[in-house]
Parts: sequence; C-alpha cells; structure tokens
Amino acid sequence: MKKSILLVLVFLMGGVSFAQQFDEKTTTVSDVRLNVTNIGTFGNAFRGYRDGSGSQSGEYPVGSGVEHLFESGFWFGGIVNGQTLVSTSAYDAAQGYSTGRAGFEFTNSSGPIKLRSSYFDSPYFSPSAISHEDFVSVYTDSNILIPGTQIPIQNHNNPLNVEIIGHSYNWNYTFSNFFVITNFYIINHSNNVIDSAHFAFWANTVVRNINITPAGSGGAAFYDKGGNGFLDSLYMSYCYDKAGDIGFTQSYVGQKFLGAEDKHGFHHPGVLDSNGLVVDDLDIHYNVWQFNNTSDPIYFLPQSDNQRFQKMSKGLNQSECWADNSSTNPNCSSRSIQETINEQGNRSDLIAVGPFRDFGPGDTINVTYAFVFGPKKDDGEDPALNTVEQKEFFMQNAGWAQTTYNGEDVNFNGVLDPGEDIDGDGYITRYILPTPPNSPRTRIDAIDNRIDIYWADNAESSIDAITQEMDFEGYRIYSSKLGFDVAQTPPKLDFVKIGENDIPNNGLFNDVGFESIRLEDPVTFDGDSNTYVYKYSIKNVQNGWQYAVAVTAFDRGNPGANLESLESSPNFNNFRVFAGKDAVTDLEKNGPFAYPNPYYAGAAWEGRSSFQEESRKIIFANLPERCTIRVFTTAGDLLDEFHHDGNYDGTDIRWFQTFGAEDSDKNVFSGGEHAWDLLTQDNQILARGLYIFTVEDLDTGKLYKSKFLIIK
Repeated sequence: MKKSILLVLVFLMGGVSFAQQFDEKTTTVSDVRLNVTNIGTFGNAFRGYRDGSGSQSGEYPVGSGVEHLFESGFWFGGIVNGQTLVSTSAYDAAQGYSTGRAGFEFTNSSGPIKLRSSYFDSPYFSPSAISHEDFVSVYTDSNILIPGTQIPIQNHNNPLNVEIIGHSYNWNYTFSNFFVITNFYIINHSNNVIDSAHFAFWANTVVRNINITPAGSGGAAFYDKGGNGFLDSLYMSYCYDKAGDIGFTQSYVGQKFLGAEDKHGFHHPGVLDSNGLVVDDLDIHYNVWQFNNTSDPIYFLPQSDNQRFQKMSKGLNQSECWADNSSTNPNCSSRSIQETINEQGNRSDLIAVGPFRDFGPGDTINVTYAFVFGPKKDDGEDPALNTVEQKEFFMQNAGWAQTTYNGEDVNFNGVLDPGEDIDGDGYITRYILPTPPNSPRTRIDAIDNRIDIYWADNAESSIDAITQEMDFEGYRIYSSKLGFDVAQTPPKLDFVKIGENDIPNNGLFNDVGFESIRLEDPVTFDGDSNTYVYKYSIKNVQNGWQYAVAVTAFDRGNPGANLESLESSPNFNNFRVFAGKDAVTDLEKNGPFAYPNPYYAGAAWEGRSSFQEESRKIIFANLPERCTIRVFTTAGDLLDEFHHDGNYDGTDIRWFQTFGAEDSDKNVFSGGEHAWDLLTQDNQILARGLYIFTVEDLDTGKLYKSKFLIIK
C-alpha cells in the first residue's frame, strides 16, 4: 500500500501553530513491506497498527503479519575544528518519530518522496530508475529549528551542515524480492573539513507476529523477546524471535553494509589485493545496546555526541570479549558479547563505516546498506537456538543483496576489469541484475465453480539486461491449495504449479508449445486496454473459498554466466479469486440464498486471527448487479443493511483485510455474491438461531426474502 499524507501538527507553544509536511510510502513490488519516510526514518514504530491504517513497518513475507522493524535511520558524525559532532535521523524513542524530538535531527528539503520505476508498465517509469520501485528524498541536518517555526529541534544545536540524498531500491524478481537496498549520498555543505567522518545505520529490530500478538500489546514485554547477532564475514547485523511468537515468526532480519565510495575511491574491508591482503583502511563497527538503557557499562544508550561517535568509531565486534568469555579470557565476563546479545532482549544496534578522510566542503560520500530478510531453515532443532543451518537461507539472501550491489564489479575490487563493462560506458555500473522476462499482464474472471485466467504476450519481447537478448522461454500458471488461508496462522501461501507451456522444438524444458492455451482470436474487455492472447481455466473449484492464482514468465537461462533459468515473481500478479454465482436478473427464477447454511461458528471456513469474532463471513449469492441486503431477526428487528454492486471488493468486512489480498484491487469476485461478517450495524455478535434476509433489486425494485441458520 502506497500513501502520501500531509500531517498537520499543531503545537500549543507560545501560541504558535504550523504545518509540517511529512510523507511516507511502503514498498510494494517485493516480498517486503518496508515503511520509508521523507525525514530519514525507516519503519513506522508500528504506528500503522495504532492509527487504523494498517500500514506495515517491516513485514516479511507479505501478508504473513510477521513484523521485523520498529524504526531505523542513519547517523553521520565526525570531528570539526577539534569538536566531535554527530547528527542522527532516528534514535531510541518509545513512541518513535515525532517532529522536533531529540535524536530526530534531519529534516526534509525536497518535499514528498519521489517515486521512480524501471518497470516499463509502471506509471512511474523513468529511465533514471534503478529498481522496479525507487523512493528518493533529500534530508538536511542544517535546521536547528523545526522548519516554518521558531521551535528548536531538541538537543540539536551544532549541525554538521550536511545534506543526504537517500534512495531505496526493491525489485520483484524471485531472487531479489527479500531485500531493500538503501543508498545514501552525503554532501558536505559546510565551510569546514569534517575529519574522521563516519556513517552509521541504526535500527531497532523487533520480530513478532502481529496476527498472534497485536503490535505493542503488553508494553515492554512485546519488545524484549528478540535475539541479536553480527555476522562478521557478511558485515551484517541480524535479529530474530528468541522467545516471543516462536513457531509463527520463522524469519530473520538484518542490516548489511554493501560498500562505499568517496573521492579517494571504493571502500570495503572485504577488498583484497593480488596477494590476498586487505587494501582498505575503512572499518566496520558493530554496536548494540539495551533500548533506552543509560546505565549498563557496555550496552548503554549513547546520549552525547562524544558517546555516539564512540559507538560509531569503536565496535564491540573488535572487542577482545566479542567471542571470548571468562573461561578463556580473564578480562571478560562469564558470557562473551556474542553469547550475551544472542539472549532475548529489546535492543538497538548500529553498523558504522569509517573513517572517511578529509571530507571537505563540496565533497560527496556514497554509502550503501541493505535490509535483508530471510526464512529460518528448519533443521529439526529448536528455532530459538539460532543455529548456523537455520541462518542458511538468510545468508544466501544477503549474498544476493551483495551481488546486486556489485553489478558490473564482478571481482568486487572497485576496478573495472576487462570483460566487466556490460553497458560499455567505461565505468562500474552497480545494480545490474540478471533479469527474467516481464510479468505477464493478467486478467482474472471468477465464475461459478471456475476461474478463468487471461494474459497478454508482453513478456515475450523482454530483453535480458545481461545478454541484451530476448530470451523468453515460457509461462507457468500457479494456484494455491484449497483453504491455504485458513489452514494455519499466519496464512501461508504455497503456490502449486498447475500448468507450464514453453517454446516447442528447441530442446529446452518440456517443448510442449502454446497451442493448448493460445486463444483462437485475442480478446479485449471493456475498460481494459490490454489484448489477451492466452487463457487457462481452473475448473471444479469451490465457490466462496479463496484461491490465489498467478501467471509467470521464465527465460532460457544463461549457461555462459552460470545462471539458471529466471522466472518473474508470482507475487507481482498474484490475484485472490472467489469463484461464485454471476449477477442475476430474475430473482424469481434464481432466488438469492446464503451459504454456508447452516453456518457453524468455528468451522475451518473462518480461519484463525486475533480478531476472531470480527473475522467471520457468510456469503449471499444469486444477487442482482445492484441491490440492498438487509438482515432481520425472526421478530422483524433490523440487524444490518448494506449495498452490493459490481465494484464489490470485500473490504467492507474484516475477513478480507486479514486473509485477502493486500491490494483490494486484486480481490476478484464473480459479481453476484457478497460476504457479511455476522455483526450487526452496532458491531454486536449474532447469537445462534434463525435469521431472515431480504434482497432488494435497486434496478427493478423487486424484493426477495430468505433465511439462514447460525449454529454455535
């Protein structure tokens, strides 16, 4: 869900009121829903679950309800004329970002977030886009007053006068839809050289399933269940659920350093010379502390600029007690730092990079990180143990994030070596990914006990970014299993391949051709600009039940580059379909009815959620295209009244918000059915018993009456 809002914040301070523009968007094309703002924060401190918007903070996988991020942001610091200065865009705060709050020292200088896309079918397509969905904003620490007011930003008296251009990138490819890259350009707009400059990424990660435990419930007890760690070889911090919703949170989240550049060249501690020696003087410093804790001698919240800079320039990962405890090192406690932070707790962590030398007026530093997500591999052990094998998929995903950043720099040495200049511009181009074909443009029709899938042939003209060839090979059709959405909590979408067609007679894959799916004549539909060439029907489906369906395109692969066949992501055109009756014109001949009837409360049909009484549904079928449905007691008391028309998308009841498509436009109904949540217009729960409903055809004025039974 993308949104751009203008929050009017009124401050009753000295009689001054003002409007401060605030913009936020949530990534939509990958399997990650990450909140990004135009003031330099990531994650929304679970505000979306408090204000009713439902906006995710850092959800992965999409629709799972598993949140991974409370809030995150960047720090920049250095020494100016002997004085240590640090500016931060986000900081420990129990309620998250608030305009003017201490620690939130960057303000926006570019207006709303700019959205760009490299996807040709996107309304935001731009040749300058890096990914399928770029968010771009500009921030500055120069303001010591809240813009447009005379109100000071708390504890922000000595800005560094830097501007930061922030980009976030995410893609819908199956091999890259589990990370979001954050790319920052830091520009020195002051008149001073900033010595020993360091950039850091701060995060308060919290892995919980909000379908099991509502966000923030229980106060501090909600946040203190995470285990933390740092993978030295990957330069990545991570967090997982140690003791919260175990079994319902099988994933990791990490913040990974990818690389940096300045006027002195490329920087990464993993860069080696021909003799295998490190050639860079830049270091990665990892620190972690108890959230808002100011008393612990090691894990303390840094409160002054000097303390913050100390955290940025001296990491716990360089401590002699990082891996040692008192049994091996008398200077250490009974548990090593790694062992300590792996235990449950509510922590903030920081990955800093530096020092950048003589960062002078007008100079630019480019630093890039990634939010990386990944499933926890089932190794048969307790998922709270955090074994190496459990982190296997997560670490593989981190490798893909690094590969994506590297782009043409295959040898990862910051030098354009022979054969690496794919685009021929003479420079290292980063973020060049091998690309599967474009996602097919798809239309879904829900019919009585059937689902019809139509798609266009746009994928067949896709050009691979690496080979510059049209290497389309075929299509795959996917469907979910019956009841996938109610079989477990959170719902787990496991697509099952139900069809595959590919180019015939080329010796690749199945050689089956496209005749079984190609329409004799391409078709168009009113209000739809696409021309559909292919059709696949799923028959004998159960009316009223939810099915997820998708069509993907795959390519031939690139053996020369040791790259397997790539496939577009089923998440990109994943529709949720509810087969059912079409709209009727004759109520006497095809009378409306309700199902399931009788309705058994607690049956598998309902699913399980934290909002059980609000997540029920009964379906009224054989409805006219435009009608009013009314529900009564047998005594004639009106319980509820609602309207149905051809634009029905299910969003009027909670069931579809919990179990349906994230984007309501991808909920597909048959036209003659409408679901109801069994709650009265006053949100009262219906008792067991017999109920009457009427259907009034708004075009003819005719009225039809029937009944249904609830059993509890």
